Amino acid sequence: MDKLIRAYNDQAFQTAFRAYFVEMGIQVSNWEGLFAGMTDEGVATILREDESGQVVGFIMFSRIEMTSWFFEDRYGFIQEFWVTPELRNRGIGAELLAQAEAFFARQGIHKMILTSDTAEKFYLKHGYRRDEGIVAKNKAPVYVK
Repeated sequence: MDKLIRAYNDQAFQTAFRAYFVEMGIQVSNWEGLFAGMTDEGVATILREDESGQVVGFIMFSRIEMTSWFFEDRYGFIQEFWVTPELRNRGIGAELLAQAEAFFARQGIHKMILTSDTAEKFYLKHGYRRDEGIVAKNKAPVYVK
């Protein structure tokens, strides 16, 4: 079952997000502040739950605007994306990514952007391309579609 959330006080989500950060080797000293900040930033998340209600994957995304003195462009930004390791390569990630892209398409946003240093083959398979002209503050490679 999938559900869209915009507030991050859901315990199942928090457990999954902590597992994701452990997998990435990221330590957080203030989890409550992190989750509150996600809510304040207007981030949306699609959660994939199994039949017992346990989160087995999620994709977090938001709208961003890139502007200059002459141009303005809107993107759907994939911020965080995770599928539990034991269920990877079964289509869950592809389904979650497609749902996020459809969410933005309904808002008239047809360009997607993300950074990743772990899943290049996945993103290339789904129509993304690496864009060397955009530099991410986290220094990870940037992919656009």
